[in-house]
Amino acid sequence: MELAGLAGLLAAVPAVALLGQSGRRHTGAARRAHLLLAAGGALVTAAALAGLATALLTAHHHHDDLVTGSRTLATLMAVGMAFGTVTLLAGTVALPGAARGPAAALRHVLDGLVIAAAIWFVGWVLLARPIRILGSATPYQCAAVILPALLAVVGLGLTGVLALHGHRPRRHSVRVGAGVSLTAIASAGVSGGICRRGDELVLTSVLLLGAGLILVAWAVRAADRPVQVTGDVLERGGAYAVVPMLGVVAALGWHLARGGTLDAYGYFGISVEGLALVARQFLALDDVRRYTVQLRQREKHFRDLAHTDPLTGLANRRGLQLALKADGGPRALIGIDMDGFKTVNDLRGHDVGDAVLAEVGARLRRNLLAGDVAARLGGDEFAVLMHGDDDEAVLAAHRLLAVLGEPYEVDGGQIFLSASVGVASTGELLHDADLALRYAKQRGKNRVEQYQAGYDELLRRRGTLTGELRHAIDRDQLRLVFQPVVALPSMRPVGCEALLRWTHPELGPVRPDEFIPVAEESGLINRIGAWVLENACRQLADWLAAGHDIWMSVNLSPKELHNADYAAQVADILTELGVPPQRLVLEVTEHAVATDMEELVRRLAELRETGVRIALDDFGAGYSSLTQLRTLPVDILKIDHALVAEPESRTGTAAPLVDVVVRLGHRLGLEVLAEGIGTPAQRGVVEEAGCRLGQGSLFGWGVPAEHLESRLRALRPTGPRPLPAPRPAPTATAPARSQLVRLGPGMRQLRALLPTDPGFTAPAGDQNVGSVDSDREMRQG
Repeated sequence: MELAGLAGLLAAVPAVALLGQSGRRHTGAARRAHLLLAAGGALVTAAALAGLATALLTAHHHHDDLVTGSRTLATLMAVGMAFGTVTLLAGTVALPGAARGPAAALRHVLDGLVIAAAIWFVGWVLLARPIRILGSATPYQCAAVILPALLAVVGLGLTGVLALHGHRPRRHSVRVGAGVSLTAIASAGVSGGICRRGDELVLTSVLLLGAGLILVAWAVRAADRPVQVTGDVLERGGAYAVVPMLGVVAALGWHLARGGTLDAYGYFGISVEGLALVARQFLALDDVRRYTVQLRQREKHFRDLAHTDPLTGLANRRGLQLALKADGGPRALIGIDMDGFKTVNDLRGHDVGDAVLAEVGARLRRNLLAGDVAARLGGDEFAVLMHGDDDEAVLAAHRLLAVLGEPYEVDGGQIFLSASVGVASTGELLHDADLALRYAKQRGKNRVEQYQAGYDELLRRRGTLTGELRHAIDRDQLRLVFQPVVALPSMRPVGCEALLRWTHPELGPVRPDEFIPVAEESGLINRIGAWVLENACRQLADWLAAGHDIWMSVNLSPKELHNADYAAQVADILTELGVPPQRLVLEVTEHAVATDMEELVRRLAELRETGVRIALDDFGAGYSSLTQLRTLPVDILKIDHALVAEPESRTGTAAPLVDVVVRLGHRLGLEVLAEGIGTPAQRGVVEEAGCRLGQGSLFGWGVPAEHLESRLRALRPTGPRPLPAPRPAPTATAPARSQLVRLGPGMRQLRALLPTDPGFTAPAGDQNVGSVDSDREMRQG
């Protein structure tokens, strides 16, 4: 029989070899687990082989010696196979996918002990008196069977836990656990068979041992294949811990009801059950405590994310609103917006822009007092909530304005930015500070504006204008008036400027400087500008058809100019209405020069290719430089009215810059038009400077088309034009004059001639306006 057992046990050797080969093929945790399984299988197999070989060699001894030797051999075999079984159990727990980590593996072991202790106690009740279901076959005389039997129930418990709580596809882990449990049961059977000299039990156990190791090797090999990960059964309940405890209670009640008593094995089972449950509960409480701490940390983290700006580390809008809700005595809110920050992003990139915003946040943080809150509300808009009254808030705002206006050292260079600041200390702070900030930007930027009660009324009116302006064209509320442009010194109208007027049935007349910014901000300026251009050209076509010699200028918004197809729209309107392009002058304000210079030059050049002329309006307001003036494709300079109305300077000469601008324009080959002439004295200064065109209240305000047409009709000559009187010779101190000089066949150019230049002619009547339009077109040379 021992020989048959040895032969059967040889089937376990290939399984152990497969486990060892699998361990060498893997790395990391899988390698460690597979090698543990291989080592455990080798220990169990070696212990069983050694025991069977020893039993075979001592089979001829005396019966008493044989019994004593069998028990000793069984004990040694049990210890050896127990070591192997423990190693197998450790390899099972260490398998990748059996648990999420070491902590989860420890919980699996404790849960397995809970189930194992219940199985142990129920088995003890069935084997102990008074039940003793095995009768005389109860292995009480063989203490060696206790250790492998204990490990067998542990293996069964662990297999049950893996079936319920496996992290990866649990069927492979369950198969490994089942093979280990079968090996542990076989080890107990081999030990018991050697102890009681049960040859049939030994043979059966040896065969089961080999089958268990083969099952382990097969399950490990199958676990290497990719499969779909399944969930955790225990997420649906905790019956795995309740059912074993109920089984222990029921078994103990039945045992006591039958008159049984507790011995050491019974106490051991109950003790292990209780200790395992207490340990598991301790770990569960520790998990709850750790999860609570993690939950609080995550809550704090998400709360910080919800109330903190990640770029600057300041509070965000929610954080500021939370601070505004807290009571803290008199407080003021300072709203800050960085002027021109979009240009930084466009020219230097968003990385540099983010670095500038981070530096803005750092400067605000360094200038905070205790209890103050700085926040980034979005983009380049910031706010500071401080404790104090109006005066303290205004002083703090000016200090922050100076701090934020200092240069920013970014990416090896300096960036200069200004800020607009709004201050509010009463009422709804966030709303009022934002409103004051908007007015600070509208009034020139780089300034501090304190909230005033009238801002709300202005804001409501602005909202009303925005809504009503959308329907002004459809409701026929817009109209054009025309202000004449006269030739100097005769003051005869040679052109006019189309001016837009809006009369609302309820609001009454609305000033252009009020509704034009609303149109630009709301995006309505393109539609309104197209309406103005079309109606102005239609009126010009009517006047030309009636024989009036006149040209017309139309104001052009920078947003209209940046439309890619604007030049084509102008050409289409001129073609449709039959207006000569030279008769139309498009005026672009000097403010537009402060924007993208390259795009401005390109758009103006496209317009000039259509034949229309370009006028630079409000020249002298402070934006243009001489270099830009030489680059811009313009034909006419319109001197700003502020220069015309300039009082006498320290030189004693009235409006000295008018003379400079006129000379500059003539030197550059441009026609010069002085606007805003309101008094005869201003007219005299303009004429003395050599300016040939004038516009202003002295020559007439903007009037309806029929009024200007009646004036043109009254001034239209009915007979031949008289010859001009002889002109006296110019003096050396006379101002420069512009004359049209013929350079060659079909080539003419406007040049500025000084009094000392040959061919200089001082004007006596109307000055030559040929540079504004050709003699053939204007017929006023």
